[in-house]
Amino acid sequence: MAVVKLFGTWLSPYVYRVIWALKLKGIPYEYIEEDLSNKSPLLLQYNPIHKKIPVLLHDGKPICESTVILRYIDEIWPQNPLLPADPYDRAVALFWIKFADDKSHLLSKLYRTEGEEQEAVVKEWLEMLEAMEEHALIGGKRFFGGDEINMVDIAFCMVAHWLGLIEDFAGLKIFEPHKFPRVSSWIQNFKSVPVIKDNLPDTDKMLGLLKHRREMLRSKSN
Repeated sequence: MAVVKLFGTWLSPYVYRVIWALKLKGIPYEYIEEDLSNKSPLLLQYNPIHKKIPVLLHDGKPICESTVILRYIDEIWPQNPLLPADPYDRAVALFWIKFADDKSHLLSKLYRTEGEEQEAVVKEWLEMLEAMEEHALIGGKRFFGGDEINMVDIAFCMVAHWLGLIEDFAGLKIFEPHKFPRVSSWIQNFKSVPVIKDNLPDTDKMLGLLKHRREMLRSKSN
């Protein structure tokens, strides 16, 4: 039986991407929590280039970067496929996954910025939500790929859960359901999937950590 280990941190959306994929596939794994302020020798050994999480270890072989890991998981364990079999549909899915990856930096920028800089980040968020609403979630689909959750849904997890947490923390209102009804329905559908609903970071714990991080950032800038 394959030995699967996942190195991560409890609040990272990139780590949850991998957790959900493994659980959707029914793959047992060992989870190893990393302290990114004091990275373990194993993490540095398995990801010597970026020194980041997540890292998936499969029978002793490390795979890094969440999207690369998702595609690896889907190829190694074909049950409950996360990408379409049709070449065109697969290409469309990969386009939106790259789109989500390219926008992922907006999450940390939202709580690390203030004033005009933060306003510019909010504008980028709104543009991303508009793209999802007008071009990705069309045709009355429950999920990006239709009636079943797939890799595109997982890639956009920061919109489904983490954005709302940052909004609460920063006192912002970016996502308004009446302006993005398709995205709103998708969020409800996504977070109703048992694997997703039962495996999300604790909200209060996350808000406490965000507050601590912002205080640290402010103290460094003074």
